[in-house]
Amino acid sequence: MDVQDIKNRFGIIGNSPLLNRAIDIARQVAPTDISVLITGESGSGKEVFSHIIHSMSARKHGPFIAVNCGAIPEGTIDSELFGHEKGSFTGASDARKGYFEVVDGGTIFLDEVAELPLGTQARLLRVLETGEYIRVGSSKVQKTNVRVIAATNKDVFDAVMAGKFREDLYYRLNTVPLKVPALRERKEDINLLFRKFIADFTDKYRSPSVQLDQSAQQLLMDYSWPGNVRQLKNIAEQIAVLEKERNLTAQSLLNYIPKEAGSTLPMRVHNPDKDDFSERDILYKVLFDMKKDMTDLKKLVADIIQNGGNAADFSSNQQVINQLYRDIELPSANHPADPHKLVIHQPNDKSYEITHEAEEVEESLSLVDKESDLIKKALKKHKGKRKLAAGELGISERTLYRKIKELEL
Repeated sequence: MDVQDIKNRFGIIGNSPLLNRAIDIARQVAPTDISVLITGESGSGKEVFSHIIHSMSARKHGPFIAVNCGAIPEGTIDSELFGHEKGSFTGASDARKGYFEVVDGGTIFLDEVAELPLGTQARLLRVLETGEYIRVGSSKVQKTNVRVIAATNKDVFDAVMAGKFREDLYYRLNTVPLKVPALRERKEDINLLFRKFIADFTDKYRSPSVQLDQSAQQLLMDYSWPGNVRQLKNIAEQIAVLEKERNLTAQSLLNYIPKEAGSTLPMRVHNPDKDDFSERDILYKVLFDMKKDMTDLKKLVADIIQNGGNAADFSSNQQVINQLYRDIELPSANHPADPHKLVIHQPNDKSYEITHEAEEVEESLSLVDKESDLIKKALKKHKGKRKLAAGELGISERTLYRKIKELEL
Protein backbone atom coordinates (compact mmCIF):
# COMPACT_ATOMS: atom_id res chain seq x y z
CA MET A 1 0.00 0.00 0.00
CA ASP A 2 1.53 3.32 -1.07
CA VAL A 3 1.09 6.80 0.45
CA GLN A 4 -1.87 7.72 -1.77
CA ASP A 5 -3.71 4.50 -0.89
CA ILE A 6 -3.25 5.28 2.80
CA LYS A 7 -4.65 8.78 2.27
CA ASN A 8 -7.72 7.36 0.52
CA ARG A 9 -8.29 4.73 3.19
CA PHE A 10 -8.01 7.08 6.19
CA GLY A 11 -9.50 10.20 4.59
CA ILE A 12 -6.31 12.26 4.74
CA ILE A 13 -6.44 15.42 2.62
CA GLY A 14 -3.30 17.12 1.35
CA ASN A 15 -0.21 16.77 -0.80
CA SER A 16 2.37 18.56 1.35
CA PRO A 17 5.84 16.95 1.26
CA LEU A 18 5.97 17.07 5.09
CA LEU A 19 2.63 15.25 5.33
CA ASN A 20 3.68 12.65 2.76
CA ARG A 21 6.94 12.08 4.66
CA ALA A 22 5.07 11.48 7.93
CA ILE A 23 2.70 9.00 6.24
CA ASP A 24 5.64 7.18 4.66
CA ILE A 25 7.38 6.82 8.04
CA ALA A 26 4.17 5.40 9.54
CA ARG A 27 3.88 2.96 6.62
CA GLN A 28 7.46 1.72 7.02
CA VAL A 29 7.40 1.32 10.80
CA ALA A 30 3.94 -0.31 10.98
CA PRO A 31 4.99 -3.96 10.27
CA THR A 32 7.52 -3.85 13.14
CA ASP A 33 6.90 -3.85 16.90
CA ILE A 34 9.03 -0.74 17.46
CA SER A 35 7.71 1.92 19.83
CA VAL A 36 6.81 5.18 18.06
CA LEU A 37 6.66 8.69 19.50
CA ILE A 38 4.34 10.94 17.49
CA THR A 39 4.91 14.66 18.03
CA GLY A 40 2.89 17.56 16.75
CA GLU A 41 0.75 20.47 17.83
CA SER A 42 -2.71 19.99 19.27
CA GLY A 43 -5.28 19.43 16.56
CA SER A 44 -2.80 18.36 13.89
CA GLY A 45 -4.14 14.77 13.66
CA LYS A 46 -1.70 12.65 15.67
CA GLU A 47 -4.28 9.97 16.52
CA VAL A 48 -4.90 9.26 12.82
CA PHE A 49 -1.28 8.16 12.49
CA SER A 50 -1.66 5.75 15.42
CA HIS A 51 -4.57 4.10 13.55
CA ILE A 52 -2.45 3.89 10.39
CA ILE A 53 0.36 2.12 12.25
CA HIS A 54 -1.99 -0.31 14.02
CA SER A 55 -4.07 -1.19 10.96
CA MET A 56 -0.97 -1.95 8.86
CA SER A 57 0.76 -4.02 11.56
CA ALA A 58 0.63 -7.71 12.40
CA ARG A 59 -1.59 -6.75 15.37
CA LYS A 60 -4.35 -5.30 13.18
CA HIS A 61 -6.80 -8.03 14.29
CA GLY A 62 -5.97 -7.39 17.95
CA PRO A 63 -7.56 -4.72 20.17
CA PHE A 64 -6.67 -1.04 19.89
CA ILE A 65 -7.28 1.53 22.61
CA ALA A 66 -6.48 5.25 22.80
CA VAL A 67 -5.80 6.67 26.26
CA ASN A 68 -5.59 10.40 26.96
CA CYS A 69 -3.05 10.50 29.79
CA GLY A 70 -3.75 14.16 30.51
CA ALA A 71 -7.45 13.51 31.19
CA ILE A 72 -6.94 10.86 33.91
CA PRO A 73 -6.36 12.11 37.49
CA GLU A 74 -2.90 11.42 38.87
CA GLY A 75 -4.29 9.33 41.73
CA THR A 76 -6.03 6.84 39.42
CA ILE A 77 -3.72 6.69 36.39
CA ASP A 78 -1.83 3.60 37.67
CA SER A 79 -5.11 1.78 38.28
CA GLU A 80 -6.39 2.69 34.80
CA LEU A 81 -3.27 1.49 33.03
CA PHE A 82 -2.25 -1.53 35.13
CA GLY A 83 -5.41 -2.47 37.05
CA HIS A 84 -5.92 -2.96 40.80
CA GLU A 85 -6.89 -5.59 43.36
CA LYS A 86 -9.99 -5.53 45.51
CA GLY A 87 -9.48 -3.35 48.59
CA SER A 88 -6.18 -1.88 47.36
CA PHE A 89 -7.50 1.63 48.00
CA THR A 90 -10.67 3.34 49.16
CA GLY A 91 -13.45 2.63 46.70
CA ALA A 92 -11.78 -0.45 45.16
CA SER A 93 -14.72 -2.75 45.87
CA ASP A 94 -13.73 -5.15 43.09
CA ALA A 95 -10.62 -6.16 41.21
CA ARG A 96 -10.21 -4.42 37.87
CA LYS A 97 -8.18 -5.10 34.77
CA GLY A 98 -6.00 -2.28 33.41
CA TYR A 99 -5.61 -1.24 29.80
CA PHE A 100 -2.35 -3.16 29.38
CA GLU A 101 -4.15 -6.35 30.40
CA VAL A 102 -7.25 -5.71 28.28
CA VAL A 103 -5.24 -4.85 25.14
CA ASP A 104 -2.90 -7.83 25.40
CA GLY A 105 -1.87 -8.75 21.84
CA GLY A 106 -2.93 -5.38 20.45
CA THR A 107 -1.87 -1.73 20.43
CA ILE A 108 -2.24 0.98 23.06
CA PHE A 109 -2.04 4.63 22.04
CA LEU A 110 -0.92 6.90 24.90
CA ASP A 111 -1.89 10.42 23.94
CA GLU A 112 -0.29 13.34 25.85
CA VAL A 113 2.27 10.94 27.33
CA ALA A 114 4.29 13.86 28.72
CA GLU A 115 1.51 14.39 31.31
CA LEU A 116 2.25 11.06 33.03
CA PRO A 117 3.48 11.31 36.66
CA LEU A 118 7.10 10.22 37.23
CA GLY A 119 6.02 7.12 39.19
CA THR A 120 3.79 5.95 36.34
CA GLN A 121 6.62 6.65 33.89
CA ALA A 122 8.81 4.15 35.78
CA ARG A 123 6.05 1.50 35.54
CA LEU A 124 5.60 2.19 31.82
CA LEU A 125 9.34 1.85 31.22
CA ARG A 126 9.26 -1.61 32.80
CA VAL A 127 6.40 -2.67 30.53
CA LEU A 128 8.30 -1.46 27.47
CA GLU A 129 11.53 -3.22 28.44
CA THR A 130 10.28 -6.50 29.92
CA GLY A 131 6.55 -6.66 29.19
CA GLU A 132 5.91 -6.99 32.94
CA TYR A 133 3.66 -4.98 35.26
CA ILE A 134 2.04 -5.30 38.69
CA ARG A 135 -1.52 -4.39 39.56
CA VAL A 136 -2.05 -1.74 42.22
CA GLY A 137 -2.26 -3.52 45.59
CA SER A 138 -0.80 -6.77 44.27
CA SER A 139 2.64 -8.37 44.43
CA LYS A 140 2.10 -10.73 41.50
CA VAL A 141 4.03 -9.92 38.34
CA GLN A 142 1.95 -10.20 35.17
CA LYS A 143 3.00 -10.29 31.54
CA THR A 144 1.57 -8.44 28.58
CA ASN A 145 2.34 -8.28 24.87
CA VAL A 146 1.33 -4.78 23.83
CA ARG A 147 2.72 -2.38 21.27
CA VAL A 148 2.94 1.18 22.61
CA ILE A 149 2.45 4.23 20.41
CA ALA A 150 2.83 7.51 22.28
CA ALA A 151 2.02 11.07 21.30
CA THR A 152 2.53 14.53 22.74
CA ASN A 153 2.15 18.16 21.75
CA LYS A 154 5.03 19.20 24.04
CA ASP A 155 8.78 19.20 23.53
CA VAL A 156 9.61 16.06 25.52
CA PHE A 157 13.34 16.76 25.48
CA ASP A 158 12.71 20.07 27.24
CA ALA A 159 10.64 18.18 29.82
CA VAL A 160 13.59 15.77 30.28
CA MET A 161 15.95 18.71 30.87
CA ALA A 162 13.47 20.16 33.39
CA GLY A 163 13.31 16.85 35.27
CA LYS A 164 9.61 16.30 34.45
CA PHE A 165 10.11 13.31 32.15
CA ARG A 166 12.42 10.33 32.55
CA GLU A 167 15.32 10.38 30.12
CA ASP A 168 15.44 6.59 29.79
CA LEU A 169 11.71 6.47 28.98
CA TYR A 170 12.13 9.24 26.42
CA TYR A 171 14.80 7.31 24.50
CA ARG A 172 12.81 4.08 24.83
CA LEU A 173 9.66 5.64 23.37
CA ASN A 174 11.51 7.68 20.78
CA THR A 175 12.89 4.68 18.90
CA VAL A 176 11.22 6.05 15.78
CA PRO A 177 10.19 9.72 15.97
CA LEU A 178 7.27 10.78 13.77
CA LYS A 179 6.45 14.50 13.47
CA VAL A 180 3.03 15.53 12.22
CA PRO A 181 3.35 18.93 10.50
CA ALA A 182 1.29 21.86 11.73
CA LEU A 183 -1.30 23.26 9.34
CA ARG A 184 0.72 26.46 8.77
CA GLU A 185 3.60 24.24 7.57
CA ARG A 186 1.41 22.81 4.79
CA LYS A 187 -0.26 25.94 3.44
CA GLU A 188 -0.90 24.32 0.08
CA ASP A 189 -3.36 21.94 1.78
CA ILE A 190 -5.47 24.54 3.61
CA ASN A 191 -7.91 25.34 0.80
CA LEU A 192 -8.28 21.65 -0.05
CA LEU A 193 -9.17 20.85 3.56
CA PHE A 194 -11.58 23.79 3.82
CA ARG A 195 -13.44 22.76 0.66
CA LYS A 196 -13.72 19.20 1.97
CA PHE A 197 -15.03 20.31 5.38
CA ILE A 198 -17.44 22.88 3.98
CA ALA A 199 -18.86 20.33 1.52
CA ASP A 200 -19.39 17.79 4.33
CA PHE A 201 -21.14 20.29 6.61
CA THR A 202 -23.34 21.90 3.97
CA ASP A 203 -24.46 18.39 3.04
CA LYS A 204 -25.01 17.48 6.71
CA TYR A 205 -27.05 20.59 7.52
CA ARG A 206 -28.63 20.81 4.06
CA SER A 207 -27.45 24.36 3.53
CA PRO A 208 -26.36 25.99 0.23
CA SER A 209 -22.78 25.48 -0.88
CA VAL A 210 -20.13 28.07 0.01
CA GLN A 211 -17.57 29.58 -2.35
CA LEU A 212 -14.44 31.55 -1.47
CA ASP A 213 -13.08 34.37 -3.58
CA GLN A 214 -9.34 34.88 -4.10
CA SER A 215 -8.94 37.24 -1.13
CA ALA A 216 -10.67 34.78 1.22
CA GLN A 217 -8.45 31.92 0.03
CA GLN A 218 -5.36 34.04 0.62
CA LEU A 219 -6.59 34.92 4.10
CA LEU A 220 -6.95 31.22 4.95
CA MET A 221 -3.37 30.59 3.82
CA ASP A 222 -1.90 33.58 5.68
CA TYR A 223 -3.53 32.79 9.03
CA SER A 224 -1.30 30.86 11.46
CA TRP A 225 -3.98 28.32 12.57
CA PRO A 226 -2.88 27.74 16.18
CA GLY A 227 -5.62 25.10 16.50
CA ASN A 228 -4.53 23.40 13.27
CA VAL A 229 -6.94 21.10 11.37
CA ARG A 230 -9.37 20.97 14.29
CA GLN A 231 -9.74 24.77 14.24
CA LEU A 232 -10.17 24.87 10.46
CA LYS A 233 -12.90 22.21 10.70
CA ASN A 234 -14.75 24.13 13.43
CA ILE A 235 -14.68 27.35 11.39
CA ALA A 236 -15.98 25.53 8.32
CA GLU A 237 -18.87 24.17 10.40
CA GLN A 238 -19.70 27.64 11.75
CA ILE A 239 -19.78 29.09 8.24
CA ALA A 240 -21.97 26.27 6.93
CA VAL A 241 -24.54 26.90 9.68
CA LEU A 242 -24.42 30.67 10.29
CA GLU A 243 -23.24 32.46 7.15
CA LYS A 244 -26.00 33.95 5.00
CA GLU A 245 -23.67 35.12 2.24
CA ARG A 246 -22.59 32.04 0.30
CA ASN A 247 -19.84 33.77 -1.71
CA LEU A 248 -17.32 34.60 0.99
CA THR A 249 -14.83 37.45 0.80
CA ALA A 250 -11.90 38.07 3.13
CA GLN A 251 -13.94 40.67 5.01
CA SER A 252 -16.80 38.28 5.76
CA LEU A 253 -14.33 35.50 6.63
CA LEU A 254 -12.76 37.75 9.28
CA ASN A 255 -15.97 37.39 11.32
CA TYR A 256 -15.07 33.74 11.97
CA ILE A 257 -11.27 33.86 12.25
CA PRO A 258 -10.12 35.15 15.67
CA LYS A 259 -7.51 37.88 15.75
CA GLU A 260 -4.08 36.74 16.81
CA ALA A 261 -2.51 38.13 19.98
CA GLY A 262 -0.30 41.14 19.43
CA SER A 263 -1.69 41.89 15.97
CA THR A 264 -4.63 43.78 14.52
CA LEU A 265 -4.59 41.47 11.51
CA PRO A 266 -5.25 37.74 11.28
CA MET A 267 -2.11 37.36 9.20
CA ARG A 268 1.59 38.13 9.45
CA VAL A 269 2.60 41.11 7.34
CA HIS A 270 6.10 40.81 5.93
CA ASN A 271 8.01 43.59 4.20
CA PRO A 272 10.72 42.02 1.98
CA ASP A 273 12.49 45.39 1.72
CA LYS A 274 13.41 45.35 5.42
CA ASP A 275 15.70 43.00 7.28
CA ASP A 276 13.81 40.69 9.61
CA PHE A 277 15.98 40.72 12.74
CA SER A 278 15.01 39.29 16.08
CA GLU A 279 16.23 40.91 19.30
CA ARG A 280 18.80 38.14 19.65
CA ASP A 281 20.16 38.78 16.15
CA ILE A 282 20.51 42.49 16.91
CA LEU A 283 22.28 41.74 20.20
CA TYR A 284 24.72 39.39 18.46
CA LYS A 285 25.43 42.04 15.82
CA VAL A 286 26.15 44.67 18.47
CA LEU A 287 28.47 42.30 20.34
CA PHE A 288 30.37 41.33 17.18
CA ASP A 289 30.75 45.01 16.23
CA MET A 290 32.07 45.81 19.72
CA LYS A 291 34.55 42.94 19.51
CA LYS A 292 35.80 44.17 16.13
CA ASP A 293 36.19 47.73 17.43
CA MET A 294 38.14 46.51 20.46
CA THR A 295 40.43 44.43 18.23
CA ASP A 296 41.08 47.45 15.98
CA LEU A 297 41.68 49.67 19.00
CA LYS A 298 44.19 47.22 20.49
CA LYS A 299 46.06 47.05 17.19
CA LEU A 300 46.11 50.84 16.92
CA VAL A 301 47.42 51.30 20.47
CA ALA A 302 50.09 48.64 19.87
CA ASP A 303 51.22 50.48 16.71
CA ILE A 304 51.35 53.80 18.58
CA ILE A 305 53.46 52.31 21.36
CA GLN A 306 55.85 50.64 18.91
CA ASN A 307 56.27 53.69 16.64
CA GLY A 308 56.22 56.42 19.26
CA GLY A 309 53.00 58.04 18.00
CA ASN A 310 54.49 59.56 14.82
CA ALA A 311 52.31 61.03 12.08
CA ALA A 312 53.11 58.32 9.55
CA ASP A 313 51.74 55.71 11.91
CA PHE A 314 48.47 57.62 12.30
CA SER A 315 48.16 58.13 8.55
CA SER A 316 48.53 54.41 7.90
CA ASN A 317 45.73 53.71 10.36
CA GLN A 318 43.50 56.54 9.18
CA GLN A 319 40.53 54.31 8.35
CA VAL A 320 40.56 52.60 11.75
CA ILE A 321 40.94 55.92 13.58
CA ASN A 322 38.07 57.52 11.65
CA GLN A 323 35.85 54.56 12.49
CA LEU A 324 36.72 54.58 16.20
CA TYR A 325 36.74 58.34 16.68
CA ARG A 326 35.37 60.49 13.88
CA ASP A 327 36.60 63.83 15.30
CA ILE A 328 40.31 63.02 15.00
CA GLU A 329 42.32 65.66 13.08
CA LEU A 330 44.74 63.80 10.83
CA PRO A 331 47.76 65.29 9.03
CA SER A 332 47.06 66.62 5.53
CA ALA A 333 48.63 68.88 2.90
CA ASN A 334 46.82 71.96 4.21
CA HIS A 335 47.68 71.14 7.82
CA PRO A 336 51.27 69.96 8.15
CA ALA A 337 51.70 67.41 10.87
CA ASP A 338 53.80 67.91 13.93
CA PRO A 339 55.61 64.55 14.17
CA HIS A 340 55.33 64.70 17.95
CA LYS A 341 51.70 65.68 18.37
CA LEU A 342 48.17 64.35 17.63
CA VAL A 343 45.25 66.70 18.35
CA ILE A 344 41.86 65.17 19.20
CA HIS A 345 38.87 67.53 19.33
CA GLN A 346 36.23 66.57 21.89
CA PRO A 347 32.56 67.64 21.51
CA ASN A 348 33.11 70.38 24.14
CA ASP A 349 35.83 71.93 21.92
CA LYS A 350 38.59 71.11 24.40
CA SER A 351 41.79 69.83 22.83
CA TYR A 352 44.16 67.28 24.24
CA GLU A 353 47.68 66.71 23.04
CA ILE A 354 49.34 63.31 23.02
CA THR A 355 53.12 63.52 22.67
CA HIS A 356 55.60 60.72 22.59
CA GLU A 357 57.98 62.81 24.73
CA ALA A 358 55.62 62.40 27.69
CA GLU A 359 57.33 60.89 30.66
CA GLU A 360 56.34 57.31 31.20
CA VAL A 361 54.85 56.85 34.66
CA GLU A 362 55.57 53.50 36.19
CA GLU A 363 52.48 51.91 37.68
CA SER A 364 52.65 51.18 41.39
CA LEU A 365 52.49 47.51 42.23
CA SER A 366 52.03 48.04 45.97
CA LEU A 367 49.13 46.00 47.42
CA VAL A 368 48.55 48.72 50.01
CA ASP A 369 48.21 51.37 47.30
CA LYS A 370 45.87 49.17 45.29
CA GLU A 371 43.75 48.46 48.35
CA SER A 372 43.62 52.16 49.21
CA ASP A 373 42.60 53.10 45.66
CA LEU A 374 39.79 50.53 45.57
CA ILE A 375 38.39 51.72 48.90
CA LYS A 376 38.53 55.35 47.76
CA LYS A 377 36.73 54.50 44.51
CA ALA A 378 34.03 52.52 46.30
CA LEU A 379 33.43 55.35 48.81
CA LYS A 380 33.32 57.90 46.00
CA LYS A 381 30.91 55.78 43.97
CA HIS A 382 28.49 55.47 46.89
CA LYS A 383 28.98 59.08 48.04
CA GLY A 384 30.66 58.15 51.32
CA LYS A 385 28.08 55.58 52.39
CA ARG A 386 30.29 52.98 54.02
CA LYS A 387 27.70 50.21 54.17
CA LEU A 388 27.14 50.31 50.40
CA ALA A 389 30.87 50.63 49.74
CA ALA A 390 31.56 47.54 51.89
CA GLY A 391 28.99 45.58 49.91
CA GLU A 392 30.61 46.70 46.64
CA LEU A 393 34.05 45.58 47.90
CA GLY A 394 32.72 42.25 49.20
CA ILE A 395 33.82 42.86 52.79
CA SER A 396 32.00 43.51 56.03
CA GLU A 397 31.28 47.03 57.22
CA ARG A 398 33.46 46.45 60.31
CA THR A 399 36.39 45.40 58.10
CA LEU A 400 35.94 48.55 56.00
CA TYR A 401 36.07 50.74 59.13
CA ARG A 402 39.28 49.03 60.20
CA LYS A 403 40.88 49.46 56.74
CA ILE A 404 39.95 53.16 56.62
CA LYS A 405 41.62 53.66 59.99
CA GLU A 406 44.72 51.62 59.06
CA LEU A 407 45.21 53.41 55.74
CA GLU A 408 44.35 56.82 57.25
CA LEU A 409 41.74 57.55 54.58
